[in-house]
Amino acid sequence: MLWTLLLALLLLLLLQTQLSMCLRELRSGSSSSPLYSPPSSSSSSSSYNATQQRLPGAIIIGVRKGGTRALLEMLNLHPDVEVAKAEVHFFNVEEHFRRGLDWYRAQMPLTLPAQLTVEKTPGYFAAPQVPARIWDMNPAVRLLLIVRDPAERLVSDYTQVLHNRLTQLKPYQPLEELLLRKGHINRGYKALQRSLYHQHLARWLQVFPRDQIHVVDGDALIRDPFPELRKAERFLDLPPRINPNNFYFNTTKGFYCLLSAGHDKCLDESKGRPHAPLSSLALKKLCRFFRKPNKLFFEMVGRSFSWC
Repeated sequence: MLWTLLLALLLLLLLQTQLSMCLRELRSGSSSSPLYSPPSSSSSSSSYNATQQRLPGAIIIGVRKGGTRALLEMLNLHPDVEVAKAEVHFFNVEEHFRRGLDWYRAQMPLTLPAQLTVEKTPGYFAAPQVPARIWDMNPAVRLLLIVRDPAERLVSDYTQVLHNRLTQLKPYQPLEELLLRKGHINRGYKALQRSLYHQHLARWLQVFPRDQIHVVDGDALIRDPFPELRKAERFLDLPPRINPNNFYFNTTKGFYCLLSAGHDKCLDESKGRPHAPLSSLALKKLCRFFRKPNKLFFEMVGRSFSWC
């Protein structure tokens, strides 16, 4: 009888020892590796705020030598805007277009979900195939067209080509030799054709509604940037963040420069380059030639400009 009791006590002690060891293992295991770990707020936040390259929601389509670079740099003052740093020429250069939208997207800056990506390629405006291609990418994209006096634009266009040719030590004809043929305006001159705004805009309006194209006065942008930038902000549905303090007139350069977060930025030295000479007689002929095309353009956009 006594042996039976002793054996029962030993068994009870053994069971108690094993139970306590199991409990200790469970406690240590649960403290080092919990069964449920809630997602950290930082990881979910970083996932929401992740930057990535996105297709543009707005494109500056032209015009060449109309102030597209100035407009892009000024829009980039807005905290909700990120811009492509270089002209992409995706829709108007076949070699680029064949690479597809993934290649185009890869040329864009990194943006947050709430930011607007803006690209500018002034060659788009006069290229016949571009409007339909942009529509196929995004029918809701917003388009900005900056224009200036077409006669001045033509001279500026020639001046840029002349500078490039001289830099390459290549000869180039004087402006009047290209512009005039037997005393009359040479309608085949490419720089002249780029200034026929009504012809190019007509192609865009066959694809896009008028209210999806915002016209910026390039001459006014140079004289006083802020009012034109405020209109552009409204068109792009951006909150008003650009203000007059973002601009200051540089008396040395002769045009406005940009100021943001204590840092100033002026456009490169090619902006404001002295124009190639053009006689007053040739300029009068050019202005007379542009009267009818300008009037047609004014009717299309519903406003007029102080051009020659």
